[in-house]
Amino acid sequence: MNSDPISDFLTRIRNASMVNKPSVIVPHSKFKLELSKLLKNEGYISDVKVIEESSKKEIQIDLKYSEEGAPVLAGLNRLSKPGRRLYVGSESLPRNNGGLGTVIISTSRGLLPDSEARKRKLGGELICEVWS
Repeated sequence: MNSDPISDFLTRIRNASMVNKPSVIVPHSKFKLELSKLLKNEGYISDVKVIEESSKKEIQIDLKYSEEGAPVLAGLNRLSKPGRRLYVGSESLPRNNGGLGTVIISTSRGLLPDSEARKRKLGGELICEVWS
């Protein structure tokens, strides 16, 4: 049993990219699938697929690497944790690495990167920060 599945998800991706694995498989959930699609849209991973075996669903995430072989995803950090949730309003959304990274926020409109949440003037729970 895992008390924080999102943290486990991020750790699996971080560990796989550190050892240059081509892909990583994580247990399926709607939240993890949306988070994976958001990371793909932001350009940190190359592809997301849902694998359906008999009664078990999993998500296969294909990691992205530069031409030199370095991972595009340099860092992932979980911000809001089960023991300490972090919420922010639209006027106080943080910037990661001076705007070079992405902070992912769970809003009333779903998961959004910080830039999109600023445009829509939405606040919410800070899920994680990602940088390359």
